[in-house]
This record gives sequence, C-alpha cells and structure tokens, in this order.
Amino acid sequence: MKEKAQILDEAAINRALTRIAHEILERNKGVDDLVLIGIKTRGVPLSERLKAKINHIEGVEVPIGEIDITLYRDDLTHVSKTSTPQVNNATIETNIDGKKVILIDDVLFTGRTVRAAMDALVDLGRPAQIQLAVLVDRGHRELPIRADYIGKNIPTAQEEIVTVQLKEHDNIDLVNINEK
Repeated sequence: MKEKAQILDEAAINRALTRIAHEILERNKGVDDLVLIGIKTRGVPLSERLKAKINHIEGVEVPIGEIDITLYRDDLTHVSKTSTPQVNNATIETNIDGKKVILIDDVLFTGRTVRAAMDALVDLGRPAQIQLAVLVDRGHRELPIRADYIGKNIPTAQEEIVTVQLKEHDNIDLVNINEK
C-alpha cells in the first residue's frame, strides 16, 4: 500500500471527538439513558475517549461496552482469512433495554459492519434508540445506513483504503488514505 494523503492527525482526531461528544449531549439533552458501545476493534478506544470527554463536560460517567460483530457479518466468507471465525462476547456495563445506544466505529463504508452491530445489539436487548457515531465517513454505502455523528466526511474512490491508527492499538493517532 502507498500512502496517498494524511487526513487527520492527533489534534484533528481529538477535535473531532470533542465535537462529537458535544453533539451527542446536545441531541440527547444530556446523558440520561445513554450507553456508548464501541464496535471492535477501533470503535472500542473511540468509545472510551468519548466517555472521558462526556465525563469532562457533564461530570457524569456514561456506561460503555464493546461488541464483536464477526459472526453477524453477511460477508464473513469474503472478509475472513480463517475457516473458523473466533467468537468474542459483548461486554457491556449495563442493560441496554430502553436505553439510547450510541454505536461507535472508526470508518463507515458499505454499512455492513453497522448492520451486523445492530443485529448483535438486538440479540442483547431492546434499546429505545440506536444512534451511530463514526470518526470517518468515506461513502460508498451498500445499505441504507447513515451516521448521526461524523468526525470527518472523506470522499474516496472505491479502490482506496482509509486507514485509522489509534494510540491504543498502533501507538499513534492518524487517519490516512492509501492506494492499493
């Protein structure tokens, strides 16, 4: 892969997450009944960062969780390099029944990951509402899914790859567009 452009650096990621935190609070009129759930892998540290930002703004700890959507994907045979996918349980600090769940992911592309995450959530309970926050929306949707909160819209070509690196996994905060 060849790097085509750097889209977000550490400061820009931080500003985007701060803005998303404020937008979540404004739209939901505070933190009542909010639950932040990160989609593995990079949605999890983003949810933890949003929790910290909301706590800083409101002085309230919002429950968080993480969800692995591997077995819920409809394109598992296309994306899995192993013949047997591994199952990782969801870890959520609270019951999601009747809650406003904010699903958090790094990149919104075709919409298939989000659809799988919603299927997994419904297996865990019945939220009153599901909202979606993403760091990057790159377009090219295959399903009728849109994000409620977007850090940055990045128009891309179908063959380009958006790479999100976060300190918690990659020791750097950076978003790049790469060419295959």
